[in-house]
Amino acid sequence: MKILVADPIAEEGIKTLRSYAQVDIKTKLTPEQLKAIIGNYDALIVRSQTKVGAEVIEAGKKLKVIGRAGVGTDNIDINAATRNGIVVVNAPTGNTVAAAEHTIALMLALARNIPQANSLLKSGKWQREAMVGSELRNKTLGIIGLGNVGSEVAKRAQAFEMRVVAHDPFVSKEYASNLKVDLVSLDQLLREADFITLHVPLTAATEKLIGGKELAKLKPMARIINCARGGLVDEVAIVEAIKTGKIAGAAFDVFGKEPITNSPLFAEDKIIVTPHLGASTIEAQTSIAKDITGEVLTVLQGRFSKYAVNAPHIAPEMMPFVKVAATIGNLASQLMEGQIKSTHIKYSGGVSNYDCNPIKAAIISGLLKQSSEERINLVNVGFIAAQRGIKISEEKEATCQNYSNLLTLEANTTVGTTAISGTVRDGELHIVQVNDFWTDIVPAEGYFLFCDHLDRPGMVGTIGNITGKADINISSMHLSRLQPRGKALMILALDEPLGEEQLQEILALPGVYSAKVVKL
Repeated sequence: MKILVADPIAEEGIKTLRSYAQVDIKTKLTPEQLKAIIGNYDALIVRSQTKVGAEVIEAGKKLKVIGRAGVGTDNIDINAATRNGIVVVNAPTGNTVAAAEHTIALMLALARNIPQANSLLKSGKWQREAMVGSELRNKTLGIIGLGNVGSEVAKRAQAFEMRVVAHDPFVSKEYASNLKVDLVSLDQLLREADFITLHVPLTAATEKLIGGKELAKLKPMARIINCARGGLVDEVAIVEAIKTGKIAGAAFDVFGKEPITNSPLFAEDKIIVTPHLGASTIEAQTSIAKDITGEVLTVLQGRFSKYAVNAPHIAPEMMPFVKVAATIGNLASQLMEGQIKSTHIKYSGGVSNYDCNPIKAAIISGLLKQSSEERINLVNVGFIAAQRGIKISEEKEATCQNYSNLLTLEANTTVGTTAISGTVRDGELHIVQVNDFWTDIVPAEGYFLFCDHLDRPGMVGTIGNITGKADINISSMHLSRLQPRGKALMILALDEPLGEEQLQEILALPGVYSAKVVKL
């Protein structure tokens, strides 16, 4: 077998590969150069520099596996790889400790003014009185995102005798309890934490997760650390908050645009910056190299990789149900309240005759889409769910009263159960049940308002008036009720998202129980 390494990886990984295959190291290849030679190789290993587009993949007639030495796979055309039966694997845990330690390093630097003190002394100024810091002991650390890195940060913070709270709806209370971490709402975390660190992916739901409104809730001595993804924190808002004394400081290892050498963040002495060093340790690079070479060889030897980011081939007739599954998982994640405990998946009708593992993987992937960068497939779905303490149960039913096929997800949380059902009809995806309400919506990409309310005259018009005043167009409306003048569910398809002001106005209406905007 022949393996092409197109970006530099640690020598330990190269040695492992060479004990099993012929290895060629050719870096800084243009897409044209890579396309010209890729047909000779069984495996390709890259980092973030090399772009592996559809044309390169199509030319790789012998390719069985593409390995990404790191977490993100944005530089690889996953769909093209899947179409061609090529497994894509990554190394999501190799830099976990390095990222956690860098977070702790920045927290200590913020607490003790280390960069500022170093700069002053080297410029010839001995100013001890201006550099009085604070201890971590007895302080509260708020962790947003209790995944791999967040969990490691929690362990290390406890060694400093810190109280640790976390916000992550997609880990169980048992998992957090084992880490000795208190799960709280985002609002409580913002109000109580002395230090806040983010460890979530950048998605539509998490972009500018910490903005002006959130910063206003912080203690005046609070400090924020972002070693996860640029864009999670509103950089303009945090500069303003520090200038006006609303918070005490911040540290950034990641930025909205990278590489960057000029930013308003750099002008503030109370903001510490580093050039995306979270994974930049000798040990992390060695660990990533070992992990990715191990996964690549696993695939070449005909075994399943636990870090495969694309699913093995799925029968064409199953693809519509996979799409339904991902959508109901995504919708449940945005409608549910509380901490996830378990999920129950029901396959009803003709779909129950198939191997439903790809559907299960798609549902859990949709459910965790907003909180995890890990791509979930039928190989690793059990591993990822168990890692987060989520129990999965399944049920098959050969008959279905109203539909030829029906998929139902029940997401059980500490607050209650959110149930979503979907089906395929005339080649289209339909959401047909939300909790107790039967409905029928075709969830095209966009925004939807889900409003639980009392069925009474004028309610639809009042809410329509609020969206109209905000110049937000309603493209369709669906109303379901349990009985006349009883509980009802209104679903509005919107051209743009409702602002917080409009949402609060709707929630303040008599008879409105809940209102949420979701993005599908």
